[in-house]
Amino acid sequence: MIYLADPTLADFGKDPLWITIIKAVLLFVFLMLCVLFGVWFERKLISRMQNRIGPNRAGKFGLLQSVADGLKMGLKEDLFPRTVDKVVYLLAPVIMVVPAFLAFSIVPFGPMVNLFGVQTPLQLVDLPVAVLFMLAMGAISVYGVVLAGWSSRSPYALLGGLRSAAQVVSYEIAMGLSFVGVFLFAGTLSTSEIVHAQASGGEVFGIPMPSWYVVLLLPSFLIFVICGFGEAARIPFDLPEGEGELVGGFQTEYSSSLKFALIMMGEYLHTFTASAMAITLFLGGWRAPFPISWWSGANEGWWPLLWFFIKFVLVFCFVVWVRASLPRVRYDQLMALGWKVLIPLNLAWIMLVAVVRTVMYVRDGTFEGGSLPLVMVIAAIVLLGALGIWARFDTVNQRRKEAAKAQVEAEYEELRSEPTAGGFPVPPLDLPHYHGVQHKEVSSGTN
Repeated sequence: MIYLADPTLADFGKDPLWITIIKAVLLFVFLMLCVLFGVWFERKLISRMQNRIGPNRAGKFGLLQSVADGLKMGLKEDLFPRTVDKVVYLLAPVIMVVPAFLAFSIVPFGPMVNLFGVQTPLQLVDLPVAVLFMLAMGAISVYGVVLAGWSSRSPYALLGGLRSAAQVVSYEIAMGLSFVGVFLFAGTLSTSEIVHAQASGGEVFGIPMPSWYVVLLLPSFLIFVICGFGEAARIPFDLPEGEGELVGGFQTEYSSSLKFALIMMGEYLHTFTASAMAITLFLGGWRAPFPISWWSGANEGWWPLLWFFIKFVLVFCFVVWVRASLPRVRYDQLMALGWKVLIPLNLAWIMLVAVVRTVMYVRDGTFEGGSLPLVMVIAAIVLLGALGIWARFDTVNQRRKEAAKAQVEAEYEELRSEPTAGGFPVPPLDLPHYHGVQHKEVSSGTN
């Protein structure tokens, strides 16, 4: 099923300048409202999960609490520690926020609409490499975190910045690989055309069904979700802000002023960007969910904006649910998951998807049809091979753990039989001679 209202790359770059300015202002206002009410919504939802009340003083249901906090941080005195590099110290929060706003500019909110008499796509801008642009903006924002830690001239802040750099590099590779399956199915890196590629998955009893990539590429979606938490530094991967071991992370030397508000805003914007990309790449974008998609006008006009917002809220609820449920992992576990699990699993899955797409390719240059039994045989061989490799390495790891456990138990038995073994020598307390000096025993009642 093809929707005539779907925008393409040819529809961008034709808007009058005033329409582009209006769309940019509306996008900025939308993101600012998302930050304000996202903080309130997260606090309220977590409080309900933990049987608390949450913010309820400022405004009805506490809706103005985030507004009051923002005004407080904006009006507080702006303090500078004596040893900071002031230029970089001020520039770091800006570097964190601006790329997050730019990354949201390629998110499609809906089809072609009539805005003040002008036919325009409900999207600020689109590029032939729009998804790569989003990844680039996420990488640039890391400079803000690293510079915030370095300019503070504090060892704890510097450690937090270095943690964030290592974490983002690790999980950005896996995130980029999770997009490859989408590119192979959609045949493009444009966000609007990726949404268009998920328009129809065939018909069941004459009814068009959606073809969301979350169904076709479930492993890619799960890997992207995990990498999204790592990229946005959200629990359980908020190691750059590990206050248990770093006091406060890279923002330790930033007081509760406008600079701290910008840092918090950047973190929420990265979370919103990851949520919007999950919707665009895997959840059909602005298209209506099943069974609303049966309605012929569900994906036309301004209705898709409502479907996108509903998906956006549900994905953010999942992010909050994870924060309220899972503890923070150790740093070695975080790095091992990124390099030893997600990246190899991604490469194996990409190989499987590429093989399936190649087998389904027929002579006329389309991906319609193919030999399904052959595809299943190849998929079974690849799956069994991956399971065999995993079982082999899992056996090796298990033997290594058992050897380490046996060594620890042997050391424990040695220490229990001889307390001074492996440690510092303890002077004996029951001998009359010590360092060549003879001590006379003093009996009670003698001088």
